[in-house]
Amino acid sequence: MSDLRSELEIRRLTPADLEQFNDLLAYVFQVTAKDMEEGGYEEGELERAKRPVLEKSDVIGWFHGDELISQLAIYPCRVNLHGTIYEMGGLTGVGTYPEYAGHGLMHDLVKLGLRHMREHQQWISYLYPYSIPFYRKKGWEIMSDHLTFDVRDTQLPKAVPNMPGHVERLEIDDPDVIETYNRFALHNHGAMIRNQLNWDEYWRWENEEERIAGVYYDDHDIPQGYVLYWIANEVFHIKEMVYNTQEARIGLWNFVAAHFSMVEHVKGNIYKNEPLHFLLDDGDIQQTIHPYYMARIVDVAEFLKAYPFVEPAGALHFVVTDPLAEWNNGVFGIWWDKAGLHVTDRPVGEAVHLDIQTLTTMLMSYRRPSYLAKIERLQASKQAVKLLENLIPMDEPYFSDYF
Repeated sequence: MSDLRSELEIRRLTPADLEQFNDLLAYVFQVTAKDMEEGGYEEGELERAKRPVLEKSDVIGWFHGDELISQLAIYPCRVNLHGTIYEMGGLTGVGTYPEYAGHGLMHDLVKLGLRHMREHQQWISYLYPYSIPFYRKKGWEIMSDHLTFDVRDTQLPKAVPNMPGHVERLEIDDPDVIETYNRFALHNHGAMIRNQLNWDEYWRWENEEERIAGVYYDDHDIPQGYVLYWIANEVFHIKEMVYNTQEARIGLWNFVAAHFSMVEHVKGNIYKNEPLHFLLDDGDIQQTIHPYYMARIVDVAEFLKAYPFVEPAGALHFVVTDPLAEWNNGVFGIWWDKAGLHVTDRPVGEAVHLDIQTLTTMLMSYRRPSYLAKIERLQASKQAVKLLENLIPMDEPYFSDYF
C-alpha cells in the first residue's frame, strides 16, 4: 500500500479531465449506452452536458500518473432549512476503480471534501447514498424519504366542481413552472433552491421531451402548483407534484382524474412522509417508502449559529463525536439572552451526548429527539429531551432533486 500511495497525486480536476471524469462515473455507476439512449442523449452529448458540472463544481481526485483513479464532486447548492437558506455542498460522483480499492483513497477524498465545504461556508452537505452503511460511517444520516404510489383509475378522487382556477399544459421549463417551484421551495423545509445547474441535473437521466407540465392557476391567474407527468401504456406517471395552496392540490388532482378514460393506473412519487392514502376516499392503494437522501452537518458551531430554533429558552450543550471532521468533536453549548442565540464551547445547561449523524437527522427534523432518545441514539435527561422537542421545528424535510 505505501509504495502505491507514493505514486499517487491528489488534485482538483479541470475541464481537460472531462473524459476521464465521465469514464469513471460510467464505470462505477454502470451507465450503459442504453441508459444514455433512454435519457435522450446522442453520442457525445452527455459529455457536453456534464461539462458545466465540472466547470461550476469542485471535483477532486486521485491520479496515478495521468490516469484518474478516484474522485468526488461537490455541487455548490442552496437549501431551505426551516426557513433559513443554507449554502449546501452536494456530494456526488463518488467512485474509485476497483483495482485501487482498499487503500483509503476515498476516505482521504471525503475528509478533503469536508474541509473544502467548510472553507466555502457550506455548513450542510447532502448526498444520494449508493450505500447507506458506507456514508453513515463517514458522518451522513438519512434525512428524507421517497414514497411511490399506484392508484387504480377507479380510486382516483372524484372531481371537485366549480374550482375557481384552471390548469394549463405547458413546457416543463416554462417560467411559470420555475417560479412556482421557487415559491414552493422557500416554504418547504429541506428543499433545494434550484439554479439552472440544479434544474439540468433534475432531468439528467430522463428524456425531458416526453414530459409535460400541468400548471394550476388561481382565479387571479397566479400559478400555484404544477404536476410534471407523462402518459405511457395507459399509465399516468407523476414525476413531481408541488402546490402552494390546498386549492392547487385539489385542482391538480382534478386534472389527473380527468384522464380517467385514458389510463388504468396513476403512478407517482412523493418526497415527503405524507402518504397519499389519507387524502383519497378509497385509500386502499399500493404505496412504498424508501430512504432517499442523506445529510451531514459540516461545521457544528456555524450550523448552530444560523439554525432557526423555535422557542429560545434555557440552555444546553451537545457533546458531539465525528468520525472525519475533527473540528466537530467536542462541546457545543447553546443559550439565549436579549441579544439572541449564543454558541459556546462551554458545557452550559443540560448535556446531550450524540454523534454527528444523530445531530444531523434531529436538526433536519427527520426524526424527533424523543424518538432518538428512545432508541438510544442520544443520551440525555428527560428535561433535556423535552427542551429539544420545544426548540426544534416540526416540519419534515422535502427533497425531490437528484444529483
